[in-house]
Amino acid sequence: MEFQIIWFILWGLLWAVYFALDGFDLGAGVLYPFISKSEIDKKAVLHAIGPVWNGNEVWLITAGGATFAAFPTTYAYMFSYLYTPLLIILFALIFRGVAVELRGKSTSEGMKKLWDFWVFVGSFIPALLFGVAFGNIFMGLPFDDSGYYGTLFSLLKPYGLLVGLLFLFTFIVHGGLWVSLRVPDELANRAITKAKKIWYLQAISAVLFFIFTAVFTNLYDNFVKTPVWFIVPALTVVCLLLTGFYLIKNKNGRAFVFSALFIITLFFSGVIGIYPNLIPSSIDPKYSLTIFDSSSSTYTLKIMTIVVIIFVPIVLFYQAWTYKTFMYKITEKELKEEGY
Repeated sequence: MEFQIIWFILWGLLWAVYFALDGFDLGAGVLYPFISKSEIDKKAVLHAIGPVWNGNEVWLITAGGATFAAFPTTYAYMFSYLYTPLLIILFALIFRGVAVELRGKSTSEGMKKLWDFWVFVGSFIPALLFGVAFGNIFMGLPFDDSGYYGTLFSLLKPYGLLVGLLFLFTFIVHGGLWVSLRVPDELANRAITKAKKIWYLQAISAVLFFIFTAVFTNLYDNFVKTPVWFIVPALTVVCLLLTGFYLIKNKNGRAFVFSALFIITLFFSGVIGIYPNLIPSSIDPKYSLTIFDSSSSTYTLKIMTIVVIIFVPIVLFYQAWTYKTFMYKITEKELKEEGY
């Protein structure tokens, strides 16, 4: 297997893992003002994501870094063409991080309300715009050898917005499940109640995604050529249904696992569809950036592969230890003793 293909798979995997991990704390941030009825509730939600949210965002840096190192031309074009939405996402993530860290240190009610606002907005914007950005990549961006012809508003097409809403609803469900596993029972019940309602919106948007993908994109071409790959979107549907099934059964741990698998398989359905492209051109396929004409040298990819083999297992072990250490039910006594 060529190193370009290996790194295309790793590229997709890094983004998928990021969405599966940071997705739940983005979703928790969106739910934050709707399930928190008291100061204790707010502390509980932030405490639920507090030990892990920063580590989850490491995967975003890794995904961006891998794009830069393995496919530098794609990185340059992607961060040029999508500069405005990615910059908005970056600032939203910065403000969210500041809000999560500083809210517990504020004594003024006005400042706490300000940080509460940024926890919500700083979670809502990335959840929506990441979906819009990748929806447009799946559909193809308007560029040729003369440059890019799109704007921020041209990204807000029906299909891009649909994928954005699918990401948003998915992250909210994912976040509600995570919160339910960590917070006191009354708050956990409110989080699950919201997640159950949003799941129906998630399911509707997923159905529309698979229908309109056939209308607005060429993603299914690769699946038609190699039908065995249909197993990936089929698994996506199964994971979505099992998430809803276990939600109804109040088996939140299992629902959370299948929610994460839904995110990973959903994203890989798109990744498989665009292969061998990284940024398809909606003007003419000949202008598309592929993994072969935008990659680093074979030597560079070999060195990067060795680095990944050595260090990624260490990162995975550390993050698994972190999750195991902090996977316990938070008590009101703990919240009262610790500021956040």
